Amino acid sequence: MADSNFIDYVKIHCRSGKGGAGSRHFYRAKYVPKGGPDGGDGGRGGHIILRGNKQMWTLLPLKFNRHVFAGNGQSGTGGRSFGKDGEDKVIEVPCGTVVFDAETGEFLAEVNDDGEEIKLLRGGKGGLGNWHFKSATNRTPRYAQPGEPAIEKTIILELKLLADVGLVGFPNAGKSTLLSALSAARPKIADYPFTTMEPQLGIVSYRDNRSFVMADIPGIIEGASEGKGLGLRFLRHIERNAVLLFMVPADAEDITKEYEVLLSELEKFNPQLMDKQRVLAVSKSDMLDDELIAEIRPTLPTDIPCVFISAVTGMGLTELKDILWGAITDERNQIATPAITHRPLDGHHRVREEDEFIFEPEPGMPEEPEEEDLDEDFPEDWGDDWDYDINQ
Repeated sequence: MADSNFIDYVKIHCRSGKGGAGSRHFYRAKYVPKGGPDGGDGGRGGHIILRGNKQMWTLLPLKFNRHVFAGNGQSGTGGRSFGKDGEDKVIEVPCGTVVFDAETGEFLAEVNDDGEEIKLLRGGKGGLGNWHFKSATNRTPRYAQPGEPAIEKTIILELKLLADVGLVGFPNAGKSTLLSALSAARPKIADYPFTTMEPQLGIVSYRDNRSFVMADIPGIIEGASEGKGLGLRFLRHIERNAVLLFMVPADAEDITKEYEVLLSELEKFNPQLMDKQRVLAVSKSDMLDDELIAEIRPTLPTDIPCVFISAVTGMGLTELKDILWGAITDERNQIATPAITHRPLDGHHRVREEDEFIFEPEPGMPEEPEEEDLDEDFPEDWGDDWDYDINQ
């Protein structure tokens, strides 16, 4: 996976901007010897914002830009001049990106729609200048508020592809062949396990100019939920699918047993996947005759729709699309809220090379600026006994 451009898991370090300090300035003019306080407010620190971008399909740009720092707010000045706000930093991510706290694994946010913006880290507020604190009893306030500090956090971005149907099966079950037969996608197809090394998406045409999106992930093996094979790393991509299409080849020793093993691995990964509608497709059925099909059919699970298909000859593909479309448009899948509660990241759901990544200062990386010395020289003869109009 090191040479792949498809990156669906990345760890980055973010820091919002700190607020600028308020000014403790006093107005000075030739003919106004006691002008009073006029220190301006400090500027707001920059935010860290996530924005969905439907043109992006991978987190690759962030893999080479792991430090995201927003600008700091500037300090206020005299004449009630406010400091400049810090520059916001916008992180563009593909639709379907989920954010976790790298320290605790806690779910923080998700971006699903194009143009959707989420304020991930808030910039610090600027401090108030001394003119805010003048009163009839305190006419020369020699203090102002400091700006709020920056917020620093290490986060993990995890991409979960948005699709209607997710293909689930052991290696060499014919998932990529089916995707290439139903859509214009051209995944790699070969006669050896784990041909698919990264998820693939395809748009399947249906009747009356309708269509749905199908996602293919690398094959799952028994023990994938414990970290074996490639399936665990890519199981996240079927968490958002409305329907799960299980594929078991016709030459399997026990079709029902293999289906139950796949179902068990999904339940261990995320129990909520058991609530999704499921369809079982017996692939490579062109090697079976009518008598064998009639003999196998009673042994298949009775609680889900089952269909015999062959992506090579086209056998059963029309029936399969009808079943999938019926499941996609089922009222149980038409809900307003997201159909998934994102499980926290734990040891099994993390990518080791990303989780062990150590952030080191890069050449030219901006350092956290030191606080400015805001002490100013004030006239010693300014007291609270001179006439001052607080409404001016």
